[in-house]
Amino acid sequence: MIKIVTDTTCDLLPEMVEEHDITIVPINIHFGTEMYKEGVDMDWDLFYRKIDEMRIIPTTSQPSVGEFAEVYRRLASEGADAIVSTHVTGKLSGTYQSATMASQEVADEVKVYPHDSLAGSAALGLACVEASRMARAGSSPEEIVARLDEIRSRVNVVLVMENLEYPRMSGRVGGLKAALGSVINLKPVVSLEDGLLEIAENVRTRKKSLERLLDIAEERVGTTTPINVGVIHARAPEVGAEMLAGARERFNCQESYLTELCASLTVHFGPGTIGLCFYEV
Repeated sequence: MIKIVTDTTCDLLPEMVEEHDITIVPINIHFGTEMYKEGVDMDWDLFYRKIDEMRIIPTTSQPSVGEFAEVYRRLASEGADAIVSTHVTGKLSGTYQSATMASQEVADEVKVYPHDSLAGSAALGLACVEASRMARAGSSPEEIVARLDEIRSRVNVVLVMENLEYPRMSGRVGGLKAALGSVINLKPVVSLEDGLLEIAENVRTRKKSLERLLDIAEERVGTTTPINVGVIHARAPEVGAEMLAGARERFNCQESYLTELCASLTVHFGPGTIGLCFYEV
């Protein structure tokens, strides 16, 4: 039996996690000296309430090596012969590194295949769904990892932020932080490129920037190519629903869903963020 493991940045809906039997390891969220585990003792309501009360933007940290090792050992005790553990981009988080170190710690007990998605959010979630289906269909761990590599080479993430203070204060958005320092009265469209975030273009209004998300997707994959797509929103469900409807109308969507951006990523992008995660099937 092969088990699929990921982290809370995957932005899968609860029913998708249950249906595909995906194990999720929580990212840590820190409000000053207080630490919470995402999805365990920290949900969106508490996250936004704490921000409103404390007037600070929290920080995040990866799960420990010990936490991953504990999860891997539990899955082995439940009958797992192998584990494919795919995670948020290692260029912006230490999560993949923790998973890799834990896989070495349990090497004598169960074979773990750590994988760096070079992405996150719904892009990671959709990849996990495919991995789970392959595992249930009898694919080998090596075949699953090869497919994850293929998805990684095709994945696109483009997003628009409403409040630039979050990424400006974040320490985990790489060169994007410096680039945003020169953006004044603009709505940058941000793209994930080889695991790092970059400004794809600057747009004058939020309305136009949201329109550009769909335009960019069409420029990259056309309108007839079969794609999987996840629309993400941070405290903006109505806008997200409109974006999903637009994507379904415009593209040949095989899998598509709307999800709320996890708290551990909202820390870096802020409320009001809207994004498209997609790849050619």
